[in-house]
Amino acid sequence: MLTSSAVVDNGLLPKEYNGDGAGATLPLEWKGAPEGTKSFALVMDHLAQGPETKCYWTIWGIPLSVTSLPRNVQGVGKLGATWKRGETYIAPHSQGGGAKTYTLHVYALSKVPRFNQPPQQVTREVLLAAIKDSILDSADLNVIYTPSGDGGLSLIHISEPTRLGMIS
Repeated sequence: MLTSSAVVDNGLLPKEYNGDGAGATLPLEWKGAPEGTKSFALVMDHLAQGPETKCYWTIWGIPLSVTSLPRNVQGVGKLGATWKRGETYIAPHSQGGGAKTYTLHVYALSKVPRFNQPPQQVTREVLLAAIKDSILDSADLNVIYTPSGDGGLSLIHISEPTRLGMIS
């Protein structure tokens, strides 16, 4: 089970945690790892237009003793690449209208993944390929970002009704 004290599953992502605000990483907590778990990995991604999945956060080598990440976590595990090469975390922030769903995945692994390349070259795809045979269990948390910039829905302000009932 993967949860956050800042947002419920399928809930609107507060501005503090998206690209319209501070862009902080979400505080996360997980529980229920199966016996044999040696480490955890975390990925945040979003299905963009077409078949492209964009990755916003990749962490692996999270020790078994760690079952939560605080807001703006640092120094836990190894950070990999995002869809923007050279970045290790990108806050949800989409151009265009409509709500977008971002998914955080936590994986309970039977081993600690090892890579021959430097961490900044470990993409979502590289990580998932490396851990596919060591995933014991996983859990997801979906968060919704809206381009309104406030983590909520855009509202129309009605100042006072006119005789015609028009919105001012």
